[in-house]
Amino acid sequence: MQHLSIVTTGGTIDKVYFDDKSTYEIGEPQIGKILETLGVVFEFDVLPAMRKDSLHIDDADRDLLRRLIQAQPHKHVLVTHGTDTMVETAAVLSSIKDKVIILTGALNPARFQGSDAVFNIGCAVGAVQSLPDGVYIAMNGRIWNPANVRKNRDANRFEPA
Repeated sequence: MQHLSIVTTGGTIDKVYFDDKSTYEIGEPQIGKILETLGVVFEFDVLPAMRKDSLHIDDADRDLLRRLIQAQPHKHVLVTHGTDTMVETAAVLSSIKDKVIILTGALNPARFQGSDAVFNIGCAVGAVQSLPDGVYIAMNGRIWNPANVRKNRDANRFEPA
């Protein structure tokens, strides 16, 4: 992998909380800062597509993402996405050919101590370099086929569908 295109949509990974009542907003994409801090040795660009909780991403947003990713000149694409509707977005992106697309996110904001964000990003970066063309989800230390995974909201993790 010479270059990684990163498309951000918002989601928990980029949330900023303000008070004890859990009022939040989607902040700036965190992934570029994370990769710079880790000293990665590949080029990347960060393309902020939207700042939404994934529960608010609709069909028009998914179509925008599909067109944006399809237009990228690079083969390797990482998408940061909220976890609640990540599987639905992956299904829409599966129509894209000749690219390796990995969706990842976090169950806790990247700014929080103990967040799973850095771990999930690391898994996604490794996966995007080693998998054949297709769409995948990198969460909870595994690479998932989007057709065979679901988010278990009660357990706050991804598991086989």
